[in-house]
Amino acid sequence: MDMVALCQCLQPHVPAPTRRQLSRMAGALLVMTGRVTMLGISRWAGPGGSYRTVQRFFSTVIPWAMLFWVFFRQDVSCPDDVSLAAGDAVVVTKAGKSTYGLDRCLASLYGKPVPGLAFFPVSLVSVQQRRSLPMRVEQVVRSDAEKAVSQAKAAAKKHPGAHAQRRPGRPKGSTHTTKGTPTLPPELARIHAMLEAMLHLLAKVLPVPSLVLAGHFGHHNALSMARQGHWHLIATWRCDAALYFPYTGP
Repeated sequence: MDMVALCQCLQPHVPAPTRRQLSRMAGALLVMTGRVTMLGISRWAGPGGSYRTVQRFFSTVIPWAMLFWVFFRQDVSCPDDVSLAAGDAVVVTKAGKSTYGLDRCLASLYGKPVPGLAFFPVSLVSVQQRRSLPMRVEQVVRSDAEKAVSQAKAAAKKHPGAHAQRRPGRPKGSTHTTKGTPTLPPELARIHAMLEAMLHLLAKVLPVPSLVLAGHFGHHNALSMARQGHWHLIATWRCDAALYFPYTGP
């Protein structure tokens, strides 16, 4: 009954049958063990959560971004809290070959690329309550151009070629140039679009001053993306990051 009460705030956005199905799915996900599958959810959902109902629920188009925001505003948000935006990729291993978006993804738990699905969630983190709630979740599907770039980088590491013969340091005769705003790579362009969509929902309701990302994003392009959205980037810098000016702020 508590689950049904929590789903009442979603009434204007989804019909009653979908809300009932959602409450049963959420209850099953909280108690089930092992890998989450539709068959496993149907076994733990109890009455009203048959396998056909689970299939029907996952085939329904649901405005998840709006539901996340409504649930956060109704049950989690506190006006006095300081909130941060945080994001990091999540990899789910998958043994099949026909799943949409299947790719070799770098999983930190395994320490190597594994076949699976990659998702990128963006969450709001409450500093006072030390709680996190996802606001947007999108599957990461790399294009052929992105795969070609990553393969070229991997090949360059194995066979350095002429670039390894260049003398270290600045080339002789080079002049100072203004870098300007860099062009965001496809990965950061996806994240920037997700952050802008979330910021559009939070406009004039909840200030989000900082963006927290994993150490993979501790570079100049990610910092430029954060500054375009008027965020302060919090990340682990790479070991070869060149910090020319010491930080003197608070």
